[in-house]
Amino acid sequence: MTRETDTALLVIDAQESFRQRPDDWAATANPQLLANIARLVDHARAAGDVVAWVTHSEPGTGGVFDPRSGFVRVIAELDPRDGEIQVTKTTVNAFTSTDLQHQLTARGVRRVVICGIRTEQCCETTARVAGDLGFDVEFVTDATTTSAIGAGPGYGAVSGEELMRRTESVLGARGFATIVTTAERTARSVAA
Repeated sequence: MTRETDTALLVIDAQESFRQRPDDWAATANPQLLANIARLVDHARAAGDVVAWVTHSEPGTGGVFDPRSGFVRVIAELDPRDGEIQVTKTTVNAFTSTDLQHQLTARGVRRVVICGIRTEQCCETTARVAGDLGFDVEFVTDATTTSAIGAGPGYGAVSGEELMRRTESVLGARGFATIVTTAERTARSVAA
């Protein structure tokens, strides 16, 4: 029996495409990513919250994000279930190129909990857009990850850990999101 909830867990880009970049995947700033996402998913399901799986696609590129590669799918260990929302985006945020907002609104969702891959890119951008759309946003930084950005013309190198902390600071201090840990989010009681 499903109960009504006002909360949705958005799992952003936790997809096989990233594991096909071995150097990038090995350099992840958060080796606990998959375990923390799995804990959040288990908690959301137990609470009767909506679980939404978002993947990123770059059709026609021939790379690991091209749907023809076969890697534009949720990482197998996370095991999406039938009946859970699944959308594929072609933009950085999860809303602009999908019907995610409509699906969430139709289910009465008012709060989104964000986790996934590329803390400072797709996760942060989704958090900001969700706030603009009127959702309350919780950002679970320790259930996100990214990797370092090397120096380039006009900008310096930034470690993955620094990117995660910067994102957390900007979202939290500027009021875009409430920052929570996996432990804090999963410690909330689950209604029977």
